[in-house]
Amino acid sequence: MFTGIVEEIGLLKEFSGGRLTISARKVLEGTNLGDSISVNGACLTVTSLSKDSFTIEVMPETLRRTNLGRLQSGDPVNLERALTLAGRIGGHLVQGHVDGTGQIISLARESSAILARFSAPGEIGRYIVEKGFIAVDGVSLTVVSCDATSFVVSLVGYTRHNTNLGTKNIGAMVNLEADIVAKYIEKLLQPASTGVTLDFLAEHGFVHR
Repeated sequence: MFTGIVEEIGLLKEFSGGRLTISARKVLEGTNLGDSISVNGACLTVTSLSKDSFTIEVMPETLRRTNLGRLQSGDPVNLERALTLAGRIGGHLVQGHVDGTGQIISLARESSAILARFSAPGEIGRYIVEKGFIAVDGVSLTVVSCDATSFVVSLVGYTRHNTNLGTKNIGAMVNLEADIVAKYIEKLLQPASTGVTLDFLAEHGFVHR
């Protein structure tokens, strides 16, 4: 579990055979083999460590759902270590289970901030609401506005300078994870399945009443 508050921008050193090696410093502190690190919002397991980098393995499903397969050597990536129970949740609860990808549609300056509009597939957009949460490349952001196919967030200077969102241009692909709370609410509101009942068994001749 993560908070969506990026700790560090790492750089991709190598991508070979489904293995990503990423240069980093801060997120290596206290990290052990088998720990989870969020890379552009995707929860991945550390398989190798050195003094200035770590390696993770990326499954085909992850490559299908994220922008990680498009990364090239030298690309910046957002990094965050898993949340500890003693830590502050400065953003929102982020699982690191990317729902899909979107693209930057437009960038417009508003005072010292940048209003960024992202496309969102319908299966993700249904969970996006105004003033709700969204994780974009693992960055916890508040939705300014949204419609059926896109949403807008405000990128303040700190976010632009301390995440890779400040280097992305129109057309760039980003990873999206909707708020898990919305998914649970949708599930709870669905009609309950009746399952196998006594009436069902009687109707199909399994019991006699």
